[in-house]
Formats: sequence, C-alpha cells, structure tokens
Amino acid sequence: MSDTTSSPAGGAQRALGLVANLAIGTAVAALLGLVVVQGWQVFARYVINDSPSWTEPVTLLLLATAMGLGAAAGVHTNRHFGFFLLHDHVKPGVRRLLDVAVPLVIAAIGAFLAYWGAVLLMDGLHIKAAGAELPQSINYLPLAVGGALMVLFALNRAFLALTHAPVADTQPAPQEGDL
Repeated sequence: MSDTTSSPAGGAQRALGLVANLAIGTAVAALLGLVVVQGWQVFARYVINDSPSWTEPVTLLLLATAMGLGAAAGVHTNRHFGFFLLHDHVKPGVRRLLDVAVPLVIAAIGAFLAYWGAVLLMDGLHIKAAGAELPQSINYLPLAVGGALMVLFALNRAFLALTHAPVADTQPAPQEGDL
C-alpha cells in the first residue's frame, strides 16, 4: 500500500486541511469575539448606562464570519446538510454519481455566494456603517470568502469521488422481520 502523504495529492489534502482548520479557528475566534462584544453591550447598557453604538455592526460582522467560514469548513469535513438517507439506499453506481454530483451543486452554490458577496462588498465599501468605523458592506466579506472556500472544498470532494474506487456497500443484509 502506498503512502499518500508523500504524493502531491497528499500534500494538497494537507494544505486543504490547513485551510479548513484556519477557517474553523477564525470562526471560533469570531464566536468568542461575539460573546465578548455582546457581554460588553449588556454591561455598558445596564450597569454603566452608556450603550456603545459600535457593538451592533461588529456583532453582525462576527456572526457573518462565523457562519460563512463555519459553513465552508462543513463542506470540507462533509458535515453539511444533505440527504444521506437517499445516498445510503441506492446502488453503488448511483451512490458514486451522487458523490460527484452533490459536491458540484455545492460548488455552484458557493460560486454564487462568492460572486454576489464580492459584488455587494465592493458596492458599499465607500459607505460608512452607522456606529462603527467600518464600511457598510463589510458583512459581505465573510460571505464571499466562505463561498470561495466552499467552491474549493466542494471541487476537492468531487475530485476525490472521481478518482477513488467506489466504497463497497457496508450495510448489513436485511434480517428476517426487518421491514
């Protein structure tokens, strides 16, 4: 058996894994930042009676970052929304077709998100957000980056599905009395 870690494909998989880990780390940091910002908002409003105006736009940016990068990492780890019941109950040939088609659909959706997120980002960069020294459209940056990462990860999944031998059906044979 050959070692895939020394092959170019193994190196590419490691690089994609590092990118996915960076996305997850950034999403986690955004969630932690969201907790800190919202904690400060509550403290400032109810304890010192001086509610800062910057917390809402920063919270929206952190939330968009966590969602965009978290969704992309979910594509990499194959932990996204899917119809796995259908996948598990079709013949191996159809299963392999689904293993290629589903990532291509995800890549198309990711491309749509990346393109329109970038268009919306560029459209509002010159407008200042209310309450913070940020561009109004900054919340579209994580959408564009997350969409681009979804494309990258989904195309990798489709490539892996095309190049690897189909996995044998591992479901146990039906037993007497099973419906």
